[in-house]
Amino acid sequence: MTSTFTLGSRAVKRLGYGAMQLAGPGVFGPPADHAAALAVLREAVASGVNHIDTSDFYGPHITNRLIREALRPYPDDLVITTKIGAKRGSDGSWQPAFSREDLIQAVHDNLRNLGLDVLDVVNLRAMFSIHGPAEGSLEEPLTVLAELQQKGLIRHIGLSNVTPAQIAEGRTICAIVCVQNHYNLAHRVDDAVIDDLAGSGIAYVPFFPLGGFSPLQSSTLSEVAESLGAAPLQVALAWLLRRAPNILLIPGTSSVAHLRQNLAAATLDLPDQALAALALASERIGQPDAEVTA
Repeated sequence: MTSTFTLGSRAVKRLGYGAMQLAGPGVFGPPADHAAALAVLREAVASGVNHIDTSDFYGPHITNRLIREALRPYPDDLVITTKIGAKRGSDGSWQPAFSREDLIQAVHDNLRNLGLDVLDVVNLRAMFSIHGPAEGSLEEPLTVLAELQQKGLIRHIGLSNVTPAQIAEGRTICAIVCVQNHYNLAHRVDDAVIDDLAGSGIAYVPFFPLGGFSPLQSSTLSEVAESLGAAPLQVALAWLLRRAPNILLIPGTSSVAHLRQNLAAATLDLPDQALAALALASERIGQPDAEVTA
């Protein structure tokens, strides 16, 4: 199992970090413990993480400012991926932000709050439905991102919360370096998508790899973990790393201890017997619908 995969023009470690949980409850407002949030980011990089996922609509603006405070000047090998295409209402609601003006403003907000001159990777999050992928053309917003890329404000473009048809459409407009969709041991709608992207050398980045705010639950997962002397969610991450070589993981946490536990999954070996048991159990693993977008 390879430990890195190419994201855009850079090789990153396949186990990264997602910053969403550093914001307050509901991904809205500041964290309860500012110093603890900074400590998690610094521990991630000190532990070798070189791929961090974020967005300026987390908070809003909170996680990007935390990343800047904790890590700038950034390590040379660090790739920061962000998302645009949504915004937050004053009540914390998630709203589409797909107009040309919205997208340009979002790119500049990300640049300012992260303290960067160019964004490594910008994912366009489709918002035809807040709760999951829904059909709709991405030509206009992707054309705007391609123009910003030509101006040198964006290095690479990705997609999030998208259907296979939208991925195909996007690839006719600009180079797509990654797709970020909901996927984990219990939610495997994108199995064929992952395999197709792997054949094209495109990264697949599952959000909610551990179930998001409703963690994965399964007696089989617990039994496999116990047999390996590991935590169940470590097994869930290790399964994803074995699932396909183009999968990049970005599990989030606001705890240093939990971060260390997640990162240890990169060295967890899943024997064939464990993989077979998890395959049989995957359709029965309980995961209530997540209420927060990613």
